[in-house]
Amino acid sequence: MRPLPSTVTRWLTLCQRSVTDRHDLHHSTGRHQLGQVRDLLALADPREPATRTQIADLIKQTLAETDTLPNVETVRRKIKTGQHLTQEITVEQWLAEFLNRKRKIEETTRRSYEGHIRLYLTPYLGRLRLDQLKVSDIALMFEQIEEFNDTITEHRADPDPLVRASVKFRRPISIATMHRIRATLRHALNMAMRQDRLIDFNPAAVLEMPAHTRPKPLVWTDDRVRAWQEDFRAYRQAEKQRRCGQRVDPIDAYTSVPRPSPVMVWTPAHTRRFLQEAKAHRLFALYRLIALRGLRRGEACGLRWNEVDLEGHALTVNWQLVQLAWQVHEGTPKTDASVRTIALDTDTAQVLRAHRQQQLQERLAMGEDWKDTDFVFTQADGNRLHPQHVSDQFLWLAYLAGLPPIRLHDLRHGAASLMLAAGVEMKVVQETLGHTSSAFTADTYTSVYPQVATAAAEKTAALLFAEEAPAAPGKLISLRS
Repeated sequence: MRPLPSTVTRWLTLCQRSVTDRHDLHHSTGRHQLGQVRDLLALADPREPATRTQIADLIKQTLAETDTLPNVETVRRKIKTGQHLTQEITVEQWLAEFLNRKRKIEETTRRSYEGHIRLYLTPYLGRLRLDQLKVSDIALMFEQIEEFNDTITEHRADPDPLVRASVKFRRPISIATMHRIRATLRHALNMAMRQDRLIDFNPAAVLEMPAHTRPKPLVWTDDRVRAWQEDFRAYRQAEKQRRCGQRVDPIDAYTSVPRPSPVMVWTPAHTRRFLQEAKAHRLFALYRLIALRGLRRGEACGLRWNEVDLEGHALTVNWQLVQLAWQVHEGTPKTDASVRTIALDTDTAQVLRAHRQQQLQERLAMGEDWKDTDFVFTQADGNRLHPQHVSDQFLWLAYLAGLPPIRLHDLRHGAASLMLAAGVEMKVVQETLGHTSSAFTADTYTSVYPQVATAAAEKTAALLFAEEAPAAPGKLISLRS
């Protein structure tokens, strides 16, 4: 520590713990520093000697580390909000404590917190002191994540197969995921601020981030399909040349070509073609349920036979299988509205009967090795399905059918659009999908098919320009002379 003039050397007793244990500051200090020390000690309530001890410890610690005295206003604010003055907790330590306290939460929520903390918050922010975490620190984390997104994109287009392979299983982090990462950090910092008084400000709460807007679903119209097919052929040819004639994985190419929107919806003709292609697949009944009744992937994978009423043509959604990273967990549906009973059409009920017979045959073939899980959709040995396997098989079937690509979840979007095109009321569509409001269903899950839009336009024009007819009682009449 830089020595100060010896002419002003003073002994300052900071506080008395016992007769034999005193906190003495034997330091060369000036009049201004002595005044600041007195101001700091005066912050302690005389009835709270522990606070005075903390101030003394803080003064000695700060002088040793920075050769300066603590800021009076900063210490005053910490005392006022009940914060410990000398406790130095890192962000990593607090996030571990946060997880330890969050024991009575859904397993899926806990796994989500763990993933955000392990993959992003600890690597980028963990070494920082909790009470010194700034908005700029968090903003820098997201800038670095975006830079890594750019790296993934560049590596995927690299001619070197080893470079491409290095990011084969890495996906860019979406704006939606970044918002969820920020929400996890905000929740943890709120606990530190409100319960433990470790901080008096939550920087994650005021961080400005790009708005997360849900992408608008678009229908695969003929023009969009033709444009995508041209891009697909060009992409495969370019990849083949880049790889010196080596085989290009068709599914990689199928999913790599950009689409008009992240959320694309098949036309009714597309969906019919897919179901025809999938008819011989052992999970045909699952895909039909999603396409017609709009089940979520996890809800379909978690469906049990005791929740299916084939005679009454209905099923009840009570459980779901949730995939976090590669692990699969069984849990309750997303919201109270997601727990619901869904009506089945006659043909779908018959498809489920046929599926049950197929499953019974598989059970007989497996004998004692069969795993009796009661799941409607299982692996060939009775074990539960992995949701990612369901998505992978869906993409392969769509490719074989010669259809433009959509995500499995987009099949659920298509179910909503099919129901509305068939004249089903919005409230019924909302309840079938398990949404909490009709507004969310209308804004997020519905697309207008071209033929439906054309029919609506024709009806509107016909109403306006229809031949004049004699006015009927209680109806509007033409005002033209």
